[in-house]
Amino acid sequence: MPKSMSRSAPSCASTLKAAGITHAGLANNHIYDFGQDGLTDTWHSLETAGISHFGTGVNWQAARQPVYIRSGGMTACIYAVCEHEYSYATRDRAGANPFEPFTALSDVRRYSQGCDLMVVMYHGGKEQCEYPSPRLRSACRALIDAGADIVLTQHSHCVGCREQYAGGEIVYGQGNFCFVTHQDHPHWRSGLALAVDFDSTGRELSYIPLCTNEHGVDIAQGEQAQEILRGFEARSAQIVDERNCEALWRQFCESVRPWYVAAARDAFADGDVRQVFPHYLDCEAHLDVWKTLFETWHAQGRDY
Repeated sequence: MPKSMSRSAPSCASTLKAAGITHAGLANNHIYDFGQDGLTDTWHSLETAGISHFGTGVNWQAARQPVYIRSGGMTACIYAVCEHEYSYATRDRAGANPFEPFTALSDVRRYSQGCDLMVVMYHGGKEQCEYPSPRLRSACRALIDAGADIVLTQHSHCVGCREQYAGGEIVYGQGNFCFVTHQDHPHWRSGLALAVDFDSTGRELSYIPLCTNEHGVDIAQGEQAQEILRGFEARSAQIVDERNCEALWRQFCESVRPWYVAAARDAFADGDVRQVFPHYLDCEAHLDVWKTLFETWHAQGRDY
């Protein structure tokens, strides 16, 4: 592993428990940074601390299992899924629940039966982009159509925007929770937690603005909190017009064009494929950028 990576002490799981964390969704692109041993250690540490985990498993089938939280006669089901960025489980390999559209929609449709609240945690979206790609937006809406009440996307490392769709709530980017590096990047310093109160009469959602510092994470206060929430709502208003949302997405893609051009140019520079190139085609968020930058004639509206 690169020297920049560091692992947490097992005792951190006890800290999470003391903070009131009862369940941990592990479907993310870094859960395999230290291989099978690291993943197994994470499971063991959480279980020892009394924290239930979901979204990963010894293989793809096991990783697909959700978690059910029951309280006051009500049941919430949470299903965690991750885009294809290195860490995903396969038929014979442990890892995160990979986002396979047909399977995920089938899972959500099945798991939503018999629960009072269905939440999907979708670890995906392009890093540093505050707006969803057209594909991500379609995928999240499809999850709502399949039975989800709330879809939360992570991975972008910035607070994005939200929309209400078909009675459901979609959040495109919650930002960072506790990410103490990259403090010079404004996107890295804020995040959103979502509080959900629900009963047989309905549900109420509220967003809690967070800020990170060199010591950890705090609930944002005063003007800082208002700035986070104002930006969140302003971007949410921008995506009501889908053409405008697509234009904002395309503008972002153009800003990262050099990295994707370089990946294609250097793909076979050493006679063997460099990993970044197939990764850009494997991971949904990167492929979204790729397809936007390098459109086919048909997508451009040209005749053949």
